[in-house]
Amino acid sequence: MDEKEITYNEEQKTSKAEVQPQERLYAGPRGTAVKILNRIDRSDAYLDKLLDAELRSDEMNELDKGLMNEIVTGVVRWQMKVDWVLTGFFHGNFTKAETNIKNALRVALYQILFLDKVPQSAAVNEGVEFIKRLRGQKVADLVNAVLRNIIRNLENIRYPDPNEDRIRHLAVVESHPIWLVNKWVARFGYDEAKQLLAANNRRPDLTLRVNRLKIQFDYFLSQLSQYQFQYTRSTYLDNFVRVQHMAGIGSSEMFRQGFFSVQDESGGLAVHLLDPKPGERIIDLCSAPGGKTSFIGELMKNIGEIVSIDRYENRLNLVKNSAQRLGIANAHFVVADATSIQVPPADKVLVDAPCSGLGVLAKKPDAKWRREPEDIRDLVKLQNAILENAATLVKAGGCIVYSTCTMEPEENLEVVRSFLVNHPEFSIEQPGELVPKEVVSSEGFVETFPHRHGMDGSFAIRLRRQN
Repeated sequence: MDEKEITYNEEQKTSKAEVQPQERLYAGPRGTAVKILNRIDRSDAYLDKLLDAELRSDEMNELDKGLMNEIVTGVVRWQMKVDWVLTGFFHGNFTKAETNIKNALRVALYQILFLDKVPQSAAVNEGVEFIKRLRGQKVADLVNAVLRNIIRNLENIRYPDPNEDRIRHLAVVESHPIWLVNKWVARFGYDEAKQLLAANNRRPDLTLRVNRLKIQFDYFLSQLSQYQFQYTRSTYLDNFVRVQHMAGIGSSEMFRQGFFSVQDESGGLAVHLLDPKPGERIIDLCSAPGGKTSFIGELMKNIGEIVSIDRYENRLNLVKNSAQRLGIANAHFVVADATSIQVPPADKVLVDAPCSGLGVLAKKPDAKWRREPEDIRDLVKLQNAILENAATLVKAGGCIVYSTCTMEPEENLEVVRSFLVNHPEFSIEQPGELVPKEVVSSEGFVETFPHRHGMDGSFAIRLRRQN
């Protein structure tokens, strides 16, 4: 393939793309997938926000939306593996190809490699037709040749040799950044790191927290059965349910009426560790998007007070909207910086700290490509500052729960140990019966892993202040 034919050149964009309306160029689930992937490549836009906007649109039916969602999420999740294959068959520098062409090839190849129900011919034809609309027949023929050549050689694709470089092999085959694979192999060993990477690549179930302020748990289960949703009850938490698929969940009547929230069990564990009681005053220092605030309110039965804090008003509005939908009436909302806000002290403080998010890669696969090792160092400074301020906001005899959605020791236990050195008035309090023993470490903190527990990776620890 002639690299010049498909390398991006701003001055030589074909007029064909300019005269066709944007919506026609990017029509259908595959065209929309390319559009979203282009946005991710060209900006700092987040995958979940871009997908949410398209899923709310009326441009596609539910079936096409499902395919689009599967393709976009799949391409991002498996990008390193997909790009490895394309680089091997692309005559030229694939990394320098025009963004539209790169993503059209990724979309087609993802379907070929991972979607058994999509005929290979359909994946190829759609991709070729998209490029034809955008760049004309000649470039479309070149794209067609690449994809057909891959299909002919599917059984002979070679990945990095594990005997020569096992880290690179694992990074490509399981599609994770090399720095992260190195980190986890050093921590867990090669075989367990491989299990963790594989768990991150599985399509995650949807976990629902049933809102007992509005509906009885057993009745909610009967409603799921009535609408033929397949579900399993959580192994760890009584009022959590896993479902494999609930199309249009955000527009369902059960959702609108506030009968449930979408929340991973790991988030529920942190709230159980906090152990909110009716009549208490509780501060949620980093409350957006609001899952933990609303669960706290539910467990408090709307008796007492929740101070829900977030730095950004638009994010705090998410918490407000969630609380309103779920019938949480005892929360009030404060836009403020968690590192410096001063309010009257509370019985309990939840610090659900900003973190690297490396425990939720199954749900947010774009995070693994956004993160760099230095990000963790910067986040630790912020986590330390928030925890320091939290110490001033809890009453004597009260407690702090520090939690994250990451598994990295630097952001978790090391932050807590540093805090305890400077604050001898605090000590780690064992969870006791607050959470299942299966998720509690020997040192008394909650730690979950996708490959061990089948939920997001997370950390939570309870710190008691002396009277």
